[in-house]
Amino acid sequence: MANPIDTKTISKLAEILDKNQLTGLNYEDENCKISLSRELNGSFVPTYAPAPMAAAPVATASAAPAEEVKEEIDYSNSPNAVKSPMVGVVYLSSNPNSPTYVKEGDTVVAGDTVCLIEAMKTFNPVKAHQSGRVVKVLVETGEPVEYGQPLVIIE
Repeated sequence: MANPIDTKTISKLAEILDKNQLTGLNYEDENCKISLSRELNGSFVPTYAPAPMAAAPVATASAAPAEEVKEEIDYSNSPNAVKSPMVGVVYLSSNPNSPTYVKEGDTVVAGDTVCLIEAMKTFNPVKAHQSGRVVKVLVETGEPVEYGQPLVIIE
């Protein structure tokens, strides 16, 4: 027998979609897989793919002193982190020829777009949750991101 439709989960997802002005949202657990999408009138949807990245130079042995290993900071529980609202690919600008939405040192106002998340060929703006200064951009254009992953730190 097929599982009944989980209308409570669908309603919650639709609420998240609407509250965060998203155009798409995917949800999956062990019992079901749900995809919601909509079009926002007047919204800008970029239509580009990231440029191929150049190959990193091959490291060679040298007499230079070893670089200090920087300690990685865990931003996953930071109240200042703008987190990904979905799984997808992050873009820091609207197209390859445009400047990034934000860079370290920029001042933002709550509601400003800080990046886009592409999921299922739909680009969704990610907005700043608070006003402040961008102290760290944690992702790069074309990088896959997970739900809840910190993207930008604003203080």
